[in-house]
Amino acid sequence: MTIATALVVANIYYNQPLLADIAHTFNITDKKAQQLSLFTQIGYACGLLFIVPLADMVKRKRLIVIDFVLMILSLLISAVAPSIFILTIAGFLLGLSSIVPQLLIPMAAHLAQPHERGKKLGFIMGGLLIGILLSRTLSGFIGEHFGWRFMFYVAAGLMVAIWLMIFFFLPEVEPDYKGNYKKLMSSLIHLIKTQPKLRMAAFRGALCFAGFSAFWTTLVFLLKQPQFNEGSAAAGAFGLVGAFGALAAGLMGRLSDKMDSYKLSGFTLSLVLISYIIFYFSSHSIIGLIIGVIILDMGVQATHISNQSIIFALIPEARNRLNTVYMVSYFIGGSSGTFLASLLWRNYQWNGVCAIGGGLAIIALAAHLLNYHKNVRN
Repeated sequence: MTIATALVVANIYYNQPLLADIAHTFNITDKKAQQLSLFTQIGYACGLLFIVPLADMVKRKRLIVIDFVLMILSLLISAVAPSIFILTIAGFLLGLSSIVPQLLIPMAAHLAQPHERGKKLGFIMGGLLIGILLSRTLSGFIGEHFGWRFMFYVAAGLMVAIWLMIFFFLPEVEPDYKGNYKKLMSSLIHLIKTQPKLRMAAFRGALCFAGFSAFWTTLVFLLKQPQFNEGSAAAGAFGLVGAFGALAAGLMGRLSDKMDSYKLSGFTLSLVLISYIIFYFSSHSIIGLIIGVIILDMGVQATHISNQSIIFALIPEARNRLNTVYMVSYFIGGSSGTFLASLLWRNYQWNGVCAIGGGLAIIALAAHLLNYHKNVRN
């Protein structure tokens, strides 16, 4: 599950270090190229909303195997795309189909013992973060030496290998939900209305991932400025640095099993805010950016694990739908962060990106603390 999670989630992020090269190929602006990343994330949010809930109603392994067909086709279309329009459509479909990790994570929560659920989620989430971050390292290196199109061919080959692994080794899990698809989707609204812990977790996660996406979408453009004069390979190499944040996954998973998740989230949200303060003073410093990346990824990763530990403990038979509500909010946040960062980069460059990232972290932390004190009083 961890290997599949790491390699599948990477599909969503391969294009980010390649955006400047894609802009050059199609003779378009940086802002236009950034729309590829935006639409890939929007596609992922749509997949979370319309496909992931099905795992409560149909056999999960069968759903995953079918989903892989669309994923592989989307990668091949991306590799041969003759225009940015076709590439953007393929990116949307790739995001739509790359939801396999969000089918595997609730499955892991289902299979784990309650007292070690956080630990198991932390292990798989470590794989998820490594996949997200090292995807940039791999695509940056391949883009620099072999061209951006070759990256999508490599990704398609990896997906064929993972499809075979899942087909032969992943166990089947029988569904718990007995209604139809319309009632299944309607139940999402009921969960939002009746589960305040789910709403708060979704809000925290969305703001955290918005700040995370704002940084990674614009990093390549910062590094191409004269004070650094680096290319896509350097942007990808930052993924190696950020992977240190994945080392916190197991620790934070274990902590979420042993301590109050709300207190843990307050600490992890503070890390996200601190990272953006560091970024603000590091527009000319590689060392400062490296330190900020490690702290940012630790904060975002740990907050995410804490959030999922909270929601998966709510209603066991509805874990995929709970995960749908949470993850749709999460990636709407990511898409919004990418969009806002693109606008602010155009007008305010790096200072604008830091302002939006830090501002989102402050809002998330303030809302969390107000909610926490309200629950304590009650």
